[in-house]
Amino acid sequence: MPACIPARRLAAAGLLALTMTVAAPLAPIPLGLQPAHAAEKGVFFPESFTLSNGMQVVVIPNHRVPVVTHMVWYKVGAADEERGQSGIAHFLEHLMFKGTDAIQPGEFSRIIAKNGGRDNAFTSYDYTAYYQNVARDRLEMVMRMESDRMANLKLTDAVVYPERDVIIEERRQRIENEPADRIGEQINATLFVHHPYGTPVIGWPQEMSALTREMAERFYKTWYTPNNAILVVSGDVTAAELKPLAERYYGAIAARPVPERKRVTEPPLTSSRQVVLRDDEVRQPSVRRIWTAPSYRLDQTGQAYALQVLAEIMSGGTTSRLYRSLVVDQKLATSAWLGYGPTAWDMATLSVGASPAAGVPMDKLESALWAEVDKLLKSGVTEEEVATARKRMLASAAYARDSLTGPAQTLGAALATGQSIDDVENWPVRIDAVTADQVNAAARAVLSQTNHVTGLLLPPTGKDS
Repeated sequence: MPACIPARRLAAAGLLALTMTVAAPLAPIPLGLQPAHAAEKGVFFPESFTLSNGMQVVVIPNHRVPVVTHMVWYKVGAADEERGQSGIAHFLEHLMFKGTDAIQPGEFSRIIAKNGGRDNAFTSYDYTAYYQNVARDRLEMVMRMESDRMANLKLTDAVVYPERDVIIEERRQRIENEPADRIGEQINATLFVHHPYGTPVIGWPQEMSALTREMAERFYKTWYTPNNAILVVSGDVTAAELKPLAERYYGAIAARPVPERKRVTEPPLTSSRQVVLRDDEVRQPSVRRIWTAPSYRLDQTGQAYALQVLAEIMSGGTTSRLYRSLVVDQKLATSAWLGYGPTAWDMATLSVGASPAAGVPMDKLESALWAEVDKLLKSGVTEEEVATARKRMLASAAYARDSLTGPAQTLGAALATGQSIDDVENWPVRIDAVTADQVNAAARAVLSQTNHVTGLLLPPTGKDS
């Protein structure tokens, strides 16, 4: 059963920022900003080539064990759906497991499991990805099966409409029965009033129930083509070994024209907004505030790197500013965070939030949290804090190389959202060049915006903490 991941993960800097986000186009570093011991270029050291039909292939050698992660990324997601057809990208993700002439419905995952592997898929706003973890000697089998469903998916009413019921039930379980997810959905819809990032990846319920086989087939034929896909293989394989297999299976599929990604932009809003959800099922109240922020692709001034360093300073573990102040010193919260995820085709988001400790009124926690934000805006961060954060982030980047799936996720998400391999490989250089002045300027540029949304998740009236 395929499972979508949350559409926009708000990861702190360091390892999570690197494995879930990737670097922006490299701009020259002013000489005055060069660190004394500059970090060297290189994170995953991948190899790459492009097939004759336009499909990009990336290989990340890792020979520790005879295992590979095989991923196919399509440069299309929920934000590319036709208006009124929300959820079709995620619906098609499910339907990709419904078979071809060569593989019967449901057999894909059973074959992978029978051969000792694991497989799944996920849909985001900007991409859809399918992956398998298998032994090295099963790689060709996986490539044959994945390329088959890229070109030969077979959909019938008998498999489509029962699966529509599955995604509707998935929404009930994952969103409608979970207060934290419900308010997250509402916050997103309030922040993005016009842009498709305000529509949930899984879809709005009334539109999901109207999805048809014809819609799924049209979406498949429009976007699922090799020249709109990226193959990423990480593990015990080299580009020289993979290339003939890639040419045999994926290279044989003809390219088709792909539409340009055309998305509306947000109107110029300046008012703050608040979303409040009270529910009997709320066991852990929370408050959060979210702002729009530059993504890597749209970042023109290098703020994305500075904001990652800011996230590490404010929220990077038990010594971070927010945790130390609100959890340790004041004992007002059980958790506190500042999250930022720059990997997006359009704008990204930055959020600040906290959950109260037992017996702490929400208004008291709110006051303390906003006081920390005000302190940041007025006094800024220090060069010492920035240097410490950079050191931790670069160490996490080095450890990220040990992962098998993480590098494939990082590079796939990067390439699917307009970045390049060089952008990812230059991430340490860019992070190591960030200064306190840059962090403070980026923090003020984002956190001083008045068009933010505040969300309060609370128990019913009379049961507040």
